[in-house]
Amino acid sequence: MKAEETIDYHLRCAWNLIARHYNAEAAKYGATMASGYVLLYIDINDGTPSTKLGPLMGMEPRSLVRTLSMLEEKGLIIRQKSKEDKRVVLIQLTDLGKEKRKLAKESVIELNNLLFSKIDKEKLVTFFDVMETITDTLKENNY
Repeated sequence: MKAEETIDYHLRCAWNLIARHYNAEAAKYGATMASGYVLLYIDINDGTPSTKLGPLMGMEPRSLVRTLSMLEEKGLIIRQKSKEDKRVVLIQLTDLGKEKRKLAKESVIELNNLLFSKIDKEKLVTFFDVMETITDTLKENNY
């Protein structure tokens, strides 16, 4: 089987281009794609427990810790103990973090609008179905 005939080849190629685009956009603001994604996954009103961020994003704990530390140093997030459970640390956006989150969201929407404008709706439905099948199959087989 040739590389071009595998599913992962096409996923990897597309994702590499998407990552390159997002990193180029994020670099304009002194950020990275990973930091932009973290900002997008933090609940804008209530914050998000740090233990939930990694699984939500599919990010390794060490990478997440580094990214959170960088975001904290830049004044984009703060860490606060939950009022309900003092063992839980909530990651919350600062006002600056909310501004940067808005920029990240605009970048995601812009790319998606471009792609949606180029792909027929029926093909998008099929694409999302296929991606869900891939995800479910991999989860079922403990990948």
